[in-house]
Amino acid sequence: MKVLLPVALVLSWSSGFIGAKLGTESAPAATLLMWRFLPLAAVLAAVSVLFTRGAWRGMTAGVLGRQVVIGVLSQSAYLFTVYHAIQLGVSSGTTALIDGIQPLVAGALAGPLLRQYVSRGQWFGLWLGVGGAALVATADASAGTGAAWWAYLVPFLGMLSLVAATFLQERSRRRVAPAVSMTVHCATSAVLFTALAVGTGSAVPPADPSFWFAVGWLAAVATFVAYGLYWLVLKRSGVTEVNTLMFLMAPVTAVWGAAAFGEPFGPRTVLGLGIGLAAALIVHRDGARRSGGRPTTGSEGRAADRRGAAHRS
Repeated sequence: MKVLLPVALVLSWSSGFIGAKLGTESAPAATLLMWRFLPLAAVLAAVSVLFTRGAWRGMTAGVLGRQVVIGVLSQSAYLFTVYHAIQLGVSSGTTALIDGIQPLVAGALAGPLLRQYVSRGQWFGLWLGVGGAALVATADASAGTGAAWWAYLVPFLGMLSLVAATFLQERSRRRVAPAVSMTVHCATSAVLFTALAVGTGSAVPPADPSFWFAVGWLAAVATFVAYGLYWLVLKRSGVTEVNTLMFLMAPVTAVWGAAAFGEPFGPRTVLGLGIGLAAALIVHRDGARRSGGRPTTGSEGRAADRRGAAHRS
């Protein structure tokens, strides 16, 4: 069980990128996201009314408004950039690797923004991770995927949006129950993506069975299964191990994408993924040494809580 849970988390989380690739082959990103979040929002709203009303007690307009903003940054903006990048031709593995350096960026920026100590090892790991992501992106671009050079900046924008949400959550004075934050974020995404799809004339879904399979997969596995496993592994093993597992998403997604869609997976891709994994191990070891090997608590734990609530893919 100790090994199976992390493996299941990595596979279910990575499947979100594969589902995005499958869905955007037959419909625009806005359409896929609209039909992913409409049923999710309805289910979560019903659950809130029937089972979790107590978690909403004492919620003020200010607290809920802050959660809406965090949801826009951490879920709506983030997921749209991920899906749109994949639709533009960026491989799912490259997108996953760019997404995977988010904990490094957040950890490095915690020093100047939150006045937390950031070691030289963590800074080195950050730049090493960025270098690995850049290497994979250039390998992807040179493989003739059809994506324009600027398309590789799109997932970087989403990653930075996720980082901004992390720090906004860090500065929140009131903790919000996961059931509340997830419901608010999904409802916000449902409204925004429906408006975007209707506004661009792409609200009508295609009849392609692969589209509906992708919608079901993203809603059930990439949201509920991965989300539940995230919290379970976080509770059992701590945030440091969870963040390390996040760096396994990129190689798993890259292999999966190459097998399922013929995405590029040459020597430069392997090297870049290896560099990204090395960066994660450096930051993991440095963080474990500073915390004496204990699970991280405090502000870093709150950042992990926010990442779980957002559920990236």
